[in-house]
Amino acid sequence: MSKTLVLRPRLSEKTYAQSEAHVYVVEVGREVNKHSVARAIAEQFDVTVEKVNITNIPGKSKRTMSLTGKRYLNSNGKRSDIKKAYVTLAKGDSLPFFAAVEEAEEKEQKLQEQVDKAAAKTAAKAEKTTDKTAAKKPAAKKTGAKAEVPAPKAGRRGFLHFPGHRGQRGGDK
Repeated sequence: MSKTLVLRPRLSEKTYAQSEAHVYVVEVGREVNKHSVARAIAEQFDVTVEKVNITNIPGKSKRTMSLTGKRYLNSNGKRSDIKKAYVTLAKGDSLPFFAAVEEAEEKEQKLQEQVDKAAAKTAAKAEKTTDKTAAKKPAAKKTGAKAEVPAPKAGRRGFLHFPGHRGQRGGDK
């Protein structure tokens, strides 16, 4: 093929989920067809292409308004049209578009395992120290009588004052 085809991968969460089913999404030029996309993918990445689906997505029309002085300035515009190709590869083949994402996920998973391991180790260490301190200290004597809580007193204007509570409105201090 004398002319190389520019393939721009669509990297989003939705396309990442499809890559697990060996379907990859690429943006292609307006003039290409399924056969040229399949040929270009096979040549550039050394994979076996099973199927190619193409969609033409027209750009949305947009309108902007701005107020300058006492005049309204309206401008009508349009987003560019997009042609996407959904490329299905043979089982076992993959494209390197999401390789960096997968490597980052693996690193994050390993780091999380190390953090969990360290947390479990410190928890076990803390448990051992509490067991040792509980064994050294004699148990405190427990009495059956509970401490009495004083009843609230009525202060000025009928507001209740709870002893030991600061900031209560209208209470005796």
